[in-house]
Amino acid sequence: MKQTEFDYNHEKFMKKAMEQAKKAAAIGEVPIGCVIVRDGKIIARGYNRRKTDKNTLSHAELAAISKACKKTGDWRLEDCVLYVTLEPCQMCAGAIVQARFPLVVIGCKNEKAGCAGSIIDLFNVEKFNHQVETINGVLEKECSEMLTDFFKSLRQRLKSEKESQ
Repeated sequence: MKQTEFDYNHEKFMKKAMEQAKKAAAIGEVPIGCVIVRDGKIIARGYNRRKTDKNTLSHAELAAISKACKKTGDWRLEDCVLYVTLEPCQMCAGAIVQARFPLVVIGCKNEKAGCAGSIIDLFNVEKFNHQVETINGVLEKECSEMLTDFFKSLRQRLKSEKESQ
């Protein structure tokens, strides 16, 4: 399916991904959120839980993909769109390719670890048997500010803790 076949309100669903990111921030996690949409409805949600779960695999995208596979009863998510607040890392980009998503909608770029174009573009490796279309920059400012605010607050808290010792 081509992205033009998904006549969705991308901002609406990115706001839902941002709600998931806020759940992560509320438990002290880096605020990254994800939703997966099929037939215009959210079928799965996920947010970053690496620190909470003490598991490097607890990324927003992987949580949502796992739930979507259970919901659909299939590992192929060829008729779904993934919305994520931050450009996926290499692990998540690989899972997205493996799940056969036709389209990923990204909030903001990840210049340090992004694998949908920032560092490398795993979504468009010609030798892979599947490529993924992307739409970048949906609610980019809001997604970026959420991360910036989180890390600014974290640095201030760590500085205060260090000073009080």
